[in-house]
Amino acid sequence: MKLNYEGLKDRAAWEKAGIALPKTDWAQMAEKTEKQPVWVHFGAGNIFRGFIAGLQQKLLDEGLQESGIVAAETFDYEIIDRIYEPHDSMTLMVSLLPDGSTRREVIASIAKGVKADSKDVSAWAELKRIFACESLQMVSFTITEKGYALRDVAGQLMPVVLSDMADGPDHARHAMSIVAALLYHRYLQGGAPLAVVSMDNCSHNGEKLRASVVEMARAWCEKGFVTPGFVEWVEDEEKVSFPWSMIDKITPRPSESVLEQLKTLGCEDMDVVVTQRHTWIAPFVNAEVPQYLVVEDRFPNGRPPLEKAGVYMTDRDTVNMTERMKVTTCLNPLHTAMSVFGCLLGYQKISDEMQDADIRALIERIGYTEGLPVVTDPGILSPKAFIDEVVQERLPNPFMPDTPQRICTDTSQKIPVRFGETLKSYAASDTLNPANLVAIPLALAGWLRYLVGVDDEGREMPISPDPMLEQLQAQLQGVTFGQPGSVGTKLQPILENPIIFGLSLKDAGLDQKVTGLFREMLKEKGSVRKVLHETLAGA
Repeated sequence: MKLNYEGLKDRAAWEKAGIALPKTDWAQMAEKTEKQPVWVHFGAGNIFRGFIAGLQQKLLDEGLQESGIVAAETFDYEIIDRIYEPHDSMTLMVSLLPDGSTRREVIASIAKGVKADSKDVSAWAELKRIFACESLQMVSFTITEKGYALRDVAGQLMPVVLSDMADGPDHARHAMSIVAALLYHRYLQGGAPLAVVSMDNCSHNGEKLRASVVEMARAWCEKGFVTPGFVEWVEDEEKVSFPWSMIDKITPRPSESVLEQLKTLGCEDMDVVVTQRHTWIAPFVNAEVPQYLVVEDRFPNGRPPLEKAGVYMTDRDTVNMTERMKVTTCLNPLHTAMSVFGCLLGYQKISDEMQDADIRALIERIGYTEGLPVVTDPGILSPKAFIDEVVQERLPNPFMPDTPQRICTDTSQKIPVRFGETLKSYAASDTLNPANLVAIPLALAGWLRYLVGVDDEGREMPISPDPMLEQLQAQLQGVTFGQPGSVGTKLQPILENPIIFGLSLKDAGLDQKVTGLFREMLKEKGSVRKVLHETLAGA
């Protein structure tokens, strides 16, 4: 059985294998999308294929939509060449149930994958054609937090951004420049309204997206590349809206065990691909069952009926509270904290970490004890019930092949949101003092200890990719395992950097506590375990 349009014609074989098929015809959907595109999504990876594309599949199957999604990739073009094109942009979705069973279905709601590359003449022309269509209602994103950043850790515009500002829309390279350029083309072709929707896992995602797009537009206007009218159009949220959202679904790297299962069922060409840009991807996506998407309902040109696919469509305040609940308290900080310690202690699976009493105590204290006091109940989801599901069902799922090493990717970009927001809430409170926190400063010290690149047994340990890794490790130069005195004052510039933590840890009264924990964890073999256990036991 081959995962493509021709391969799906043998419906009996797929159904015999227990794989559900779409109720709609992919070719008809693709043709309709070509003529009347409704939805473009930037970020063609697993969270999109395994979750967001599935929403549109449900609407297609129920006859509520006729057009599919155009997937645009700004970062890793190999995904389009090696995954999308050979499989007609289809995905084999494998849901991993806690009892070890799986649920399998083909998602065929993506009409095509396109490289969002201004140097690729045909691909760029295609994206411009789509953006000019009045039928286009929404452009969404899962490009990770770093995809929106125009500046580096020092607050300076990155070289690629400076080049884009100097070279104009026709030579856009950065993701935000590409989006701004395509919006400019839409403006020139009549300026039909549009919703530009971040679905990335970061705080105030719509605000971040809007700020970057507007900054690019203004820079181009100053240099004469675009008219002031374009800037006014982009800034008018009656014309171009930037709804906020909260997304939650864990989609780990493709699992070898799932691959073997699919091969046994007769699925062909399912092998995992690791691209030159280190993307792990396959024709299938394996993921947990729980999923949440909450979206601010501001779509000036209409939208698909997403609420009928299980999306919470609501107002900005509710999105903000739900996102804050999840990203700063109920899941993301727990994930980050357990992952840095998981790497230090030699774990390879998130679910195995949940059997570790010290790590479990760490995340439970971060969530229940230190996080909940500063979370407002959004009303549509209960914060405590959300943490309960995370701690009792989601993270312990032994059939989820997620790793602490994957979660540790880009941690520097996550820290200011996952921990910084709680720290700022404590600092602003009349009754709470950030200096009294225990688990959060322990997690921050654990992350810094992780950056040393030596595990708790004194062995060299690989560090996951991070855009600030080189800078941070340069600041930690000379810090040596087994020599806590080597720390000196090297941590202080990092701890006082509000870009990293959301505020200065010195101002929060936490710099000495974090430094002390860091030094203790550096002493000798077993020090990380000792500090983790004793800090939480004494809390």
